[in-house]
Amino acid sequence: MRVLASLRTAKTRSRDLQVIRRHGKTLVISKANPRFKARQG
Repeated sequence: MRVLASLRTAKTRSRDLQVIRRHGKTLVISKANPRFKARQG
């Protein structure tokens, strides 16, 4: 699955954002600031 450009730019909002795959979905999570969440798929 290709990662959307919007998810990639979400990574630039904070240093500790992680792009991970769970159950076939691509997620952006942040432990330090849980507001920055994104999902694809």
